[in-house]
Amino acid sequence: MGLATIDIAVVVIYAIGIFGLAQWVSRDKPGAAPKGSADYFLASKNLPWWAIGASLIAANISAEQIVGMSGSGYAIGLAIASYEWMAAATLLIVGKFFLPIFLRNEIYTMPQFLERRYGSGIRTLMAVFWLVLYVFVNLTSIIWLGSIAVTQVAGVNQDVALVVLGVFALLYQLRGGLKAVALTDIVQVTLLVMGGLIIAFLTLGQIGGEGGVMAGFSRLVEVAPDHFHMILDKGDPHYMDLPGLSVLIGGMWIANLSYWGFNQYIIQRALAAKSIDEAQRGMLFAAFIKLIMPIIIVLPGIAAVILAPDLAKPDEAYPTMMRLLPPGLLGLVFAALVAAIIASTASKINSIATIFTLDVWAKLKGQRADAETDTVAADRRLVRVGRIVAVMAIVIAILTARPLVGSSEQAFQFIQEFTGFFTPGITVIFLLGLFWRRANEPGAISAAVASVLLSWAFKVWMPAVPFMDRMGLVFLAALALAVVVSLLTPARRDKDTISTGDVAYATSTGFNAGAIAVVLVLCVLYAVFW
Repeated sequence: MGLATIDIAVVVIYAIGIFGLAQWVSRDKPGAAPKGSADYFLASKNLPWWAIGASLIAANISAEQIVGMSGSGYAIGLAIASYEWMAAATLLIVGKFFLPIFLRNEIYTMPQFLERRYGSGIRTLMAVFWLVLYVFVNLTSIIWLGSIAVTQVAGVNQDVALVVLGVFALLYQLRGGLKAVALTDIVQVTLLVMGGLIIAFLTLGQIGGEGGVMAGFSRLVEVAPDHFHMILDKGDPHYMDLPGLSVLIGGMWIANLSYWGFNQYIIQRALAAKSIDEAQRGMLFAAFIKLIMPIIIVLPGIAAVILAPDLAKPDEAYPTMMRLLPPGLLGLVFAALVAAIIASTASKINSIATIFTLDVWAKLKGQRADAETDTVAADRRLVRVGRIVAVMAIVIAILTARPLVGSSEQAFQFIQEFTGFFTPGITVIFLLGLFWRRANEPGAISAAVASVLLSWAFKVWMPAVPFMDRMGLVFLAALALAVVVSLLTPARRDKDTISTGDVAYATSTGFNAGAIAVVLVLCVLYAVFW
């Protein structure tokens, strides 16, 4: 495609501005002590609600999601929006029922919760699993698929794009840690929303002609009515991807609860809140943004059904729609795409550093992760280790992205399939850990092992079962096994230091009103587009 001079200028201004802002918020105030582990990994536990909500979205939305979901909009239609709209409902559940327990017990990382609830064995097991997953699967996929998107739009060499994206994301957050990421994500998300709305309205405007955006939407519904159904019938060619009611009452809940509730990469922002009320308001803010994400991501792909009906691959939909933008606006939308890549990459790097430093390094060295009880020297050493790990993580990802992810034409789908082997077990472990005191470490480990084995068995011997249904069935089986094993083995109360008896689940009037509004909007959306 290539960029005009004005587009390049817009992107350069964005890069300089966001890097400068990150360094400014990362600065040490005069007379303040150098950053400790709580400052670096949890932003001094002082994040406001708007930073939490924006950072949740920025961490979640990256190039593979923008390009991939837009492509799914082109091929499948609005049904793919269930991933966004059901996430809005999930965020409300996490805010009301999960966060009060995590914050009451001053949890820093998800592996730390597992140790305090079950024992050290499962903490180490899951910390290693998440590190491998984050470095070799998630981080590599973000920068690889991001580099493809940049190459398609800007015409630069993909290896150059890969290195520049990775190094920029590293340097942008290396000094300030989570604070640099979270406090700049409001800018990233604003740019992402603005860019997405621009491309959505311009594409609809082109379809509608003199009638404008509304006429364009009406014509789109008229020409492609099959692209505006949320619940697919069994006869639909894409039923295996979105199996009917399972998006409402089945396996999608398993994936969403695991991703939004028990994923260090995501939940770390809420753990850094200045209070439970701020954390819940941040979750609510993110839920409202999720409601409009299909307009930004999915609608341009559906519009391509009319504007570019002969695409070779669905994933070409979003870059093709970007070609319709005039110079200047193209630079703005491209900057929004880069912002999504950078924000997700920086967030993943920070989470990798957090888990390794607090759950692996500190344990090996016999140090506690609590900055208030560490000596000053030891605490600063944790920050140095975190920065070194951040550098190593992105170097490894850059070097391994092509052989690991680039060799697959369906990289994103394979990544989803891989993580889906573990998701049911992770959800079982945390749900029982939060809400059933009798659950123990043998039961938790049995759920984790059963999740992998049963998922593999379903994939090999029952390939006709949709991926989402498979997750739901494996979840139920792993849950039953964990309960049985826990009842048949000693409780080991000495290992459980998580307090739940005095946790208050009451939420503010504002949160309750906002949650009701989100649910009502979801009901209307599904009723209209069923």
